[in-house]
Amino acid sequence: MKTPMQRGITLIEVMIGLVILGILLAMGVPSFSAWIQSSQIRNSAESIQNGLMHARAEAVRRNTTVRFQLVTDLTNGCAVSATGSSWVVSLDDPSGACDSAASDTVAPRIVQGRSNTEGSRNAVVSGNGISSINFNGIGQANTAATIDISNPTGGACAAAGPMRCLRVTVTTGGQVRMCDPARAAADPQGC
Repeated sequence: MKTPMQRGITLIEVMIGLVILGILLAMGVPSFSAWIQSSQIRNSAESIQNGLMHARAEAVRRNTTVRFQLVTDLTNGCAVSATGSSWVVSLDDPSGACDSAASDTVAPRIVQGRSNTEGSRNAVVSGNGISSINFNGIGQANTAATIDISNPTGGACAAAGPMRCLRVTVTTGGQVRMCDPARAAADPQGC
């Protein structure tokens, strides 16, 4: 007599599979969390780098001084701040008017802005005492600057911690570069 062939899987096999999947997910959550925090640092650093390069390009295109400013937020109560995680590219001081529409004629003549809520909520920005960088008509900056981006929510920066903090540097010649301060200066990605 033939025994019927079993088709499908049993409830015990499904439960074992779910337990194994749960264990694997539990092991991956800490590294996934660190990855999310690190990506917020990268988003903020790339945004600042792009804003600086845009300000420089606009200064050359318009043949006039264009400002890149770190600001507290993009509301009508904004203030220029060396620790602001949002930024504005404008021709005039945007203090108290960061929510203005882009315009070539209406003060503060904003070209572009970015809020920290766009993908980098937990990123902390430090302009190291500099909140504004002006580019002249030939693309030179009025000051050399370093802007450090970290994320204390995710822990310490490498080499001691799980994340890579980043730095955006601006030379007086107008060169804008993003680098990793934890890497050696001889490393192309290092500062």
